[in-house]
Amino acid sequence: MTALRGFGRDRPRARRPRPRGVWIASGIGIVVLLAIVVGAFFPLVGFLAGVTATTAGLVPFPFVRVTLVALLGLVVVLALVLLALTRRHTVTSVVAVVFAVLLALAVTAYPVVTVAVSSADRAGDVWPIVTDLWQRFTG
Repeated sequence: MTALRGFGRDRPRARRPRPRGVWIASGIGIVVLLAIVVGAFFPLVGFLAGVTATTAGLVPFPFVRVTLVALLGLVVVLALVLLALTRRHTVTSVVAVVFAVLLALAVTAYPVVTVAVSSADRAGDVWPIVTDLWQRFTG
């Protein structure tokens, strides 16, 4: 019976602890992501929604698309941060954090791009109305 003892796992293997670099990269990533969300995304979306409200819809704000992109981005960013926290190599953790930050910046820029594109489309519709009003005003 003692000959078979080496084949089974009698003692649990000690897991290698996470390096300090994983904790540092993950912590810095979380702080940067929170700064992007609180310092850029929320104020930007609030500003664009306010512009839409004050212009009576002349500047369109695609609420549903922005919400869906923000929720999808949130899920992917949280998955990347979780990946960074659970890795045992610093380089893998840093790469996951960098991708999470880049994705957060892309999600933050999305509302500006969609409002700009929608406004450009709407501006093409507004110009004939403005010229017609000018012609009526000038006679």
